[in-house]
Amino acid sequence: MDIIHNAYVRIILSSIIIYLFIIVAIRLFGKKELAQLSVIDLVFILLISNAVQNAMVLGDNSLVGGMVAAGTLFVVNYILKFLQYRFPRFSSALQGDAIMLVYKGKVIESHMRLAKITSNELLEAIREHGVGDVSEVDLAILEVDGNISVISHDYKKQSTRRRKAHKMISKQN
Repeated sequence: MDIIHNAYVRIILSSIIIYLFIIVAIRLFGKKELAQLSVIDLVFILLISNAVQNAMVLGDNSLVGGMVAAGTLFVVNYILKFLQYRFPRFSSALQGDAIMLVYKGKVIESHMRLAKITSNELLEAIREHGVGDVSEVDLAILEVDGNISVISHDYKKQSTRRRKAHKMISKQN
């Protein structure tokens, strides 16, 4: 019985380590990628989940082993969400901060480079909001979730860019 208990403790620890590793990896690759989920990104996510599955359950393909790993992920996710809510600095460190891309019709080039957003991507986002030119944008912000929010015409028109990939995924669920 002690051997079985020890195996589940190892699954719990492995699941926590993998979960934190994936969060750090996503954080390092940038929030822009979260909102712009393409077919390639979807395949990548599926392959990553398959690649780390064995590392989490340590070869235990039993129902209980899978439930222990999944339960651990739920608990760790709940704890991280609570910590983000309770401690804004922790949330900022984990997710990053919103980045202003346009202010009063002027593109902030240094912020564009920091966010790794091209001029074409910014212009596409602005057009998706129904704004014809950057000079008409009062404020454009790359949000922490990877979406670009645009406020234009003296703050009278506000919208947030929601990528089509998210809509397609949510319709399938």
